[in-house]
Amino acid sequence: MSIDAKLKALNLELPAAPKPVANYVPVVRAGDLLFLSGVLPSRDGQLVMTGKLGQGLSIEQGMEAAKVAALNALAIIQGEIGSLDNVKRIVKMVGHIASAPGFTDQPQVLNGASDLFVALFGEAGKHARVAVGAAELPRQAPVEIELIVQVMS
Repeated sequence: MSIDAKLKALNLELPAAPKPVANYVPVVRAGDLLFLSGVLPSRDGQLVMTGKLGQGLSIEQGMEAAKVAALNALAIIQGEIGSLDNVKRIVKMVGHIASAPGFTDQPQVLNGASDLFVALFGEAGKHARVAVGAAELPRQAPVEIELIVQVMS
């Protein structure tokens, strides 16, 4: 089943790829690897939510923010390589979670993105990852993810 068909089966749709908000590019290709810049949980240029986990935002809301960021990342990847069927493997994800003092469930929040990648890519969606707490993120985003993705040559 194609990745597009899997997205439809999950009632998900890729958004338009987000535009950079500063002096950087969203993705750099080096050989068969894509290095994505930090991706926020936004739609149409607006964050879907703001705030910190453990202070106004629940783990479930954080997981949803991570999933939205992952969909944005997939839109960037598709724009670079044409089709998500050309993804060979999600290699690594780093997730920054805006966290109130004492909040320690960053890995669970990041599962919102990890679970999506596994649902879409199966074994190739399983990845190395880092989930860290951050005092503040750009634009008061609750989550920011970055990815390394291997693609078909």
